[in-house]
Amino acid sequence: MDKTFTVPRFALPRLVARVGKRLPQWPHSLALATALDVARRAGMLPAERVSELEGRTFRVTVLDAGGVADFTVVRGRFRPVLAPAAKPDLHFSANLSAFLQLLARQEDPDTLFFNRQLAIEGDTELGLMAKNMLDAVEWSALDRAPLPAWFKGRLGLRV
Repeated sequence: MDKTFTVPRFALPRLVARVGKRLPQWPHSLALATALDVARRAGMLPAERVSELEGRTFRVTVLDAGGVADFTVVRGRFRPVLAPAAKPDLHFSANLSAFLQLLARQEDPDTLFFNRQLAIEGDTELGLMAKNMLDAVEWSALDRAPLPAWFKGRLGLRV
């Protein structure tokens, strides 16, 4: 991966969120749960950390895109929640740029939280466990992951 790339702070136009909120949300849940499970299988997420999340429900809201993803952990695997409960155990909400900055490890969750760019609601102990799990992600495991060569090439990984 290109270490010199930085994600700028931005917000999508309000129209995107207005349209996004009217679209079905289950594809977001399916995509996020699948991506997390691929990361788990690739060894990027420590199994002992994932097991601590068993049976808990999570919601991720991308405010400026109008997207919401709900997921849970069942028998050690990430699964989408297609009929979400009114209140999940833990809810993260932020603009797309903040989530991308987290993913790129450009910003840490604490900084975004204290700068009011990331909102975290729900079980604080669960929030700390999720934060520690994200901090433990081993991006180098992507090099060893059983992913198709064309996909690894797009990610800038060794093929």
